[in-house]
Amino acid sequence: MGFSKEFLWGGATAANQCEGGFDKDGRGLANVDVCPKGECRKKVISGKMKMYDFLPEYEYPAKLGIDMYHHYKEDIKLFAEMGFKVYRLSIAWSRIFPNGDETEPNEKGLAFYESVFQECHKYGIEPLVTIVHFDCPIHLIKKYGGWRNRKMITFYENLCRTLFTRYKGLVKYWLTFNEINMILHAPFMGAGICFEQGENEKAIKYQAAHHELVASALATKIAHEIDSNNKVGCMFAAGSTYPYNCKPENVWEALCTDRNEYLFVDVQVQGKYPNYGLKFMERENCMPVMEKGDLELLANNTVDFVSFSYYNTRCVDVDQKEEIGEGNLFASAKNPYLKCSDWGWAIDPLGLRITLNQVYDRYRKPLFVVENGLGAVDIPNDDGSIEDDYRINYHRDHIKAMKDAVELDGVDLMGYTAWGCIDLVSASSGEMKKRYGFIYVDLDNDGKGTLKRTKKKSFEWYQKVIASNGEVL
Repeated sequence: MGFSKEFLWGGATAANQCEGGFDKDGRGLANVDVCPKGECRKKVISGKMKMYDFLPEYEYPAKLGIDMYHHYKEDIKLFAEMGFKVYRLSIAWSRIFPNGDETEPNEKGLAFYESVFQECHKYGIEPLVTIVHFDCPIHLIKKYGGWRNRKMITFYENLCRTLFTRYKGLVKYWLTFNEINMILHAPFMGAGICFEQGENEKAIKYQAAHHELVASALATKIAHEIDSNNKVGCMFAAGSTYPYNCKPENVWEALCTDRNEYLFVDVQVQGKYPNYGLKFMERENCMPVMEKGDLELLANNTVDFVSFSYYNTRCVDVDQKEEIGEGNLFASAKNPYLKCSDWGWAIDPLGLRITLNQVYDRYRKPLFVVENGLGAVDIPNDDGSIEDDYRINYHRDHIKAMKDAVELDGVDLMGYTAWGCIDLVSASSGEMKKRYGFIYVDLDNDGKGTLKRTKKKSFEWYQKVIASNGEVL
C-alpha cells in the first residue's frame, strides 16, 4: 500500500523567483524585487541594510526571473507533460494591489492569474496558491514599516477577500504565508522589516509574526465562508534538529531549536500559543501586544492541513567546536554522517521521514511536502542535453523516505511538489546557476541567455514516477 490514488504530485515555484515582469501591467515594487545578487543579499534580506529601490551598482535577478510572465503557457504545458496533478505557485501581491493599501485591485493583475489558473485546469492541474510567498509591496514597508504594523492585517484581508472571490471555483488549495518561521531568519524578505539602531529586534520579529498569525486565521475564516470547498494550509521551513552527540545539553538544545521553528505553526494548527512559547517570549522580552479578539480568532480558525519545505536537517553542538554547515538560511553544526550539496546543504533523505513523523505526531493533520529539491550546477552537453543523475538520485531517495513514512509509519500525506520544477532564481543566493528544475532555462548568473526551455534527464524520470504513483523510482 503506497501513496493514495488522490496523491497530489507536482512542482512548486514562487512569483518573485520566476515571474519577472516587475513593471508590467501596473505591478508595483515589492521587497522581493530589491534583494540584490551578491555579498549584500544576506544583509538586505535580514533587515540589516535598507534597500527600498533599485540602485545602479547592484544587480536584481527578480526583475527578470525566468520571464514566466510571458512564458507561463509554455511552462504549464511542460508541467502537464510531466503529469502534474498540482502546481504550487504564488501571487505577487503588488500585481494585485500595486501599493498594497488601495481599496480597488488592479484588474490586469487579476486577469493574469485567472489566465494562469485556467491554463492549469486545461490540463487537469490543480493550482495550489501561496497568497504571500515573501512578497510585501514596498509602499507598505515605507509607509507602515511592513508586518511590524498591525494595519497590515487589514491590507492582507483585502487581498485575500479579492483572491477568494475572484478565483472561486478555480482555486481550492491555499497557503496563507510561505515559511512563516523565516521572519526569525530573514525578516526583510519574510515580513518587510528593516531595523533601526538600538531597536529590540526580537520583539519586532515576534510582534510581526503575531500580526501574520492573526492575518492567517482571518484568511482561513474568509476562505471557508466564501467557498466551503476551500482547503487552507499553513507552511513553514522544516527539517528536524539532531543533537551533535548524546550530551544532554545538546539534546536539550536540539529540542529548543525545533520548538523555535514550530512555534508559529503550533498557533496555526492548535489555535493557541503553547506554554513553552509564552514562557520563552516572556523571558526574552519579546511578548507581542495582542488585541481583544485575537486569541478567539486564532482558536476558531485553525488550518485544514500542514505544509512545509524540506531541504535538510540541522545539527546542534552547544560547545560549538564543530564546523558550521549551510542550509536554507539556517546555520548548523556540520553533520559528519551526511554528504552536502554544492552549496553546503546537508543531504538527508531519512531526515525527511523523521521530520514527517515528528510533524504528524505533533499535529495529526494531513501533511503536504510543498518544497524539496537539490540546488546544483547543471552543465549541458554539446547537444544541449542535461544528464542530472544527481538530481534524480536526490529526489528518488527523498520520495522513498516519504513513501516509508506513509506505508510503514502511517503518516497522512496529501502530496509532493518538487521545488523549482523549472529552473528559477535562488531565494537564498540570488543565483541562476543554483538550479533545481527538471526543466533547464537558458539563463546565466548575469541574466544573459535565450530563456529557451529544455527537458533535463530528470524530466522523463519524474514523469514515470508520477505515472506510476511513486511505484517506479
